[in-house]
Amino acid sequence: MTEVWFYHLERTGLDQALPELLEKTLQRGWKAIVRTPVPERVEHLDGWLWSYRDDSFLPHAPAGEPGAARQPILLTMDFENPNGADALFLVDGAEPGDLAGYQRCVVLFDGADPAQLSLARSQWSQVKAKGFSVSYWKQQARGWEKQA
Repeated sequence: MTEVWFYHLERTGLDQALPELLEKTLQRGWKAIVRTPVPERVEHLDGWLWSYRDDSFLPHAPAGEPGAARQPILLTMDFENPNGADALFLVDGAEPGDLAGYQRCVVLFDGADPAQLSLARSQWSQVKAKGFSVSYWKQQARGWEKQA
């Protein structure tokens, strides 16, 4: 069954945290989908993941581009899993949809944004009620600490 991990961003923003988590995902040999309900976020991440660090890049593509399904990281607003991803990353309050087929679902939310915090609490309750294994990780000075 899919593990659902909630990542409470406090010390950095999504632009800093997401690439690190995606790198760890690829190191496991997994593919990933990053889902957002915001078209501008797909566009932003498409540029950002190529240039976030001088000595690295994350191979990816926005859904709908030719060959996108062959990429290890797919940026999308859709609920499909065309690249056979093992990990689903939800940002900007994206809904999880059907989690079948994913090893892990990661919900990233900004702890300073009351709307995102409220939505994350609601999503926590929903996935827990469906019987998923749920973990809560909070950003600390030395990295991520599991809180629940």
